[in-house]
Amino acid sequence: MSVVVVGNGMAGARLVGELRRRDRRLPVTVFGAEESPPYNRVLLSDVLAGRSGPGDIGLTAPGWYAGNDVDARLGVPVTGVDRAARTVTSADGRVTPYDALVLATGSAPVVPPLRGMDAAGVVAFRTIEDCRAILRHAAAARSAVVVGGGLLGLEAARGLAGRGMPVTVVHRPGHLMDRQLDPEAGGVLRRVLADLGVATFLGARVAAARTAGGRVTGVELDDGTLLEADLVVLACGVRPETGLASAAGLPVGRGVLVDDRLRSVGDPRVHAIGECAQHQDTMYGLVAPAWEQAGVVADVLTGRDARYAGSRPVTRLKAAGIDLAAMGETGLGDDEAEVVRFADPVRGTYKKVVIKDDRLVGAILLGETGTAGLLSQLYTRAAPLPPDRLHLLFHGMGTGPPADTPVRIPDAAVVCHCNNVTKGGIRASWEAGSRDVRDVAAGTRATTGCGGCRDTVTGILEWLRSQDAGASPAAPATVNPL
Repeated sequence: MSVVVVGNGMAGARLVGELRRRDRRLPVTVFGAEESPPYNRVLLSDVLAGRSGPGDIGLTAPGWYAGNDVDARLGVPVTGVDRAARTVTSADGRVTPYDALVLATGSAPVVPPLRGMDAAGVVAFRTIEDCRAILRHAAAARSAVVVGGGLLGLEAARGLAGRGMPVTVVHRPGHLMDRQLDPEAGGVLRRVLADLGVATFLGARVAAARTAGGRVTGVELDDGTLLEADLVVLACGVRPETGLASAAGLPVGRGVLVDDRLRSVGDPRVHAIGECAQHQDTMYGLVAPAWEQAGVVADVLTGRDARYAGSRPVTRLKAAGIDLAAMGETGLGDDEAEVVRFADPVRGTYKKVVIKDDRLVGAILLGETGTAGLLSQLYTRAAPLPPDRLHLLFHGMGTGPPADTPVRIPDAAVVCHCNNVTKGGIRASWEAGSRDVRDVAAGTRATTGCGGCRDTVTGILEWLRSQDAGASPAAPATVNPL
């Protein structure tokens, strides 16, 4: 059997790696529209902020594809699929046969159809080339406007502000990160951003980009407000790339419709994963679900019985000076669920947990995320909650045992949700000789996804180190455990 993967982003590249882990001889061809080797798109904000270079966020070592007998065709997009002949045609005119086809085509940025959006200095923030373009413009820019106050937009804004540039975020909804946060948390986040040098216009829509000599000079809002800027970053949403699937006659809703084996509901020889896949009317825009889907498809294609039951993702905002974690249904009120909250806007802190039937169904932690690991574990596992709700909001408080310290975390608990790495896996990596986060990452992939588990992994390693040194395991280091 031969497998063709269309898309070499985080989902497609992960699938190729998972296939090779299971079968060294399976013929695999991967097409990538970008010329760059696969990279961690989540870490583009680190590149924008100057914390990492473009070469630091690769997902594969140089020469990995060739060394693992993978036919990688980078910079060669697929232009058509012939399902009857079971072939794909690529932009270079080649026709490649397949027995199984996997669509991992991802999403494309939304560019508003407004005047001036094609001017120099207006850049969508989606790919590593976009990141490079933003940095080129930022080198000479005096101020920037970011259109979109969601996760990606705020990461871009904070990265540019960290370089000393005045930044303004324009967001059409009434509060920031409206898909993950409730209005009160959005208000606290707005205040935190202001303290970090990022201004915000909420409930505002960009009407046009102002230009002069082919370059952007600012944006005009629908109320007539003019914001001066010689760099405009577009982070106002994405659209799943379903054109290839639709042209091939596959059933498409918002994404490519797939079953529990992530097969197209119209053709069992075609699978879809990542941002272009729609499973049980749900689409995911985070790395952890995409990588989970890649593992399921790799199992299916190598003869294993696997099903995808959906994901319960946790969102982490990766921006210097902001600690934020959100998960699940955060917009429910006291009349719909048990809601426990704490707010200290002056200090930039907001905490909220939403509980139904003694299960955590949603949470927001902003400003102090010491219990983020505990909440992530309770949420993803739908585990029973401690009677004392203080444990859920404040690390080390309450009348019960400190269940969220490294020593108390069970070995079966998942620490890195992006890569499904358990505490037991980290312990095994330690016993095999890993002594720092880099070693653990190389051996288990923990921390290589969104990076949100890095402090947890560090805490577990410090606990293991204290055990080896003869320290009492009852008093471990408490570093954002799990």
